[in-house]
Amino acid sequence: MKNMLIHGGKKLSGTVVIGGAKNSTVALIPAAILSRTPVTLESVPEIQDVYNLMAILEEMNVKSQFSDCVLHIDPTQIQDVPLPNGKIKSLRASYYFMGALLGRFGRAVVGLPGGDDIGPRPIDQHIKGFEALGATVTNEHGAIAIQAPKEGLHGARIFLDMASVGATINVILAAVTAKGHTVIENAAKEPEIIDLATYLNNMGATVRGAGTDTIRIEGVAELAAHNAHTIIPDRIEAGTYLAMAAAVGDGINVKNIISEHLDAFLAKLEEMGVVIDVGEDNIFVYPSGDLRMVQIKTLPYPGFATDLQQPITPLMLKAQGEGIIVDTLYPKRVRHIPELERMGANITVENDVIMLHHADHLEGCEVTAEEIRAGACLMTAGLMAEGDTTITKAENILRGYDRVIQKLRGLGADVELIDSETPAPVQAEN
Repeated sequence: MKNMLIHGGKKLSGTVVIGGAKNSTVALIPAAILSRTPVTLESVPEIQDVYNLMAILEEMNVKSQFSDCVLHIDPTQIQDVPLPNGKIKSLRASYYFMGALLGRFGRAVVGLPGGDDIGPRPIDQHIKGFEALGATVTNEHGAIAIQAPKEGLHGARIFLDMASVGATINVILAAVTAKGHTVIENAAKEPEIIDLATYLNNMGATVRGAGTDTIRIEGVAELAAHNAHTIIPDRIEAGTYLAMAAAVGDGINVKNIISEHLDAFLAKLEEMGVVIDVGEDNIFVYPSGDLRMVQIKTLPYPGFATDLQQPITPLMLKAQGEGIIVDTLYPKRVRHIPELERMGANITVENDVIMLHHADHLEGCEVTAEEIRAGACLMTAGLMAEGDTTITKAENILRGYDRVIQKLRGLGADVELIDSETPAPVQAEN
């Protein structure tokens, strides 16, 4: 267990480079087992979820090596084994092994996934998609068992009841090697789905329409990787540093950004009065003057991302007036609110609506990162606050933010990781 110790009140400046997208990476790694040849992924973020997924691959006799943001995966000796519990429960995205194993072997036994506690995230749409492709799905002692018919999976027309990113990805993984034509309607449109489709198509799949609400897949017999795939930049990490730069920055350049992926977020920053200069692959954030409160409503892409409502919250506390955040996707994603109140924030939750008022200053104290994006919120709040802030359960931040200590120090932050049982600091690279 790790704590993050932040000595707050310092202005940050300089350049930060955004890593590869976590939400792409956690789908691309399970998808690698569909390949009959070794796979190379570039711009892989150094986050705990990558190591967790590598450990799951190891259970299937899939060797992997990770260094300098490059991940090599060799699925050529893969063994068809069930993944009922253990490491599979350590992160939500482990459910992508359902679609990947089903596509590779025609069957899968995968434990119900874990991950952040941000409210209900059922997998009924995933199951609906698998069944439409001809599979039988049963619950066996807390694990999902999926079995294709003897003749294999077949193409189908699948209308998702909601535009679920997870279900869209899982159906794609199962359908790319199914016989015939599959159409996914009301598909999620996130950039990470386009990234997955590009990756699979480069292996020989035929996936069309990714990024729209209708995805068409023509099944192929098998896939084989021949070229390295470079993961897109992480729009959530980018948004986190952009909000941080506006809150405590004295001029910060955020590099390796696809600004189109952040249109809704950037519109809110500008509405607040944040001055930014958008370049070809970077955004410079100027020191903030007077800011105005805004109202934010999270929506599926291309709307305002649910993963960015918490990272933007500390910045909103600097603004004048009354602000409102409504998370239509995960209304129970409010575990950061009592932690911010302990730091002196004037913020409340009423009927799943977050109400914010201007806070003249925040005071450092001990707070808890109950999940990834709540941790990012508290990280920025700690940098804004007077005095020292200790964030417990900091491993949740490390699950989603690439080399975060190194990057914060590069901007001039006084921050370190310490073991929660002993006061000795650990190295920034851990």
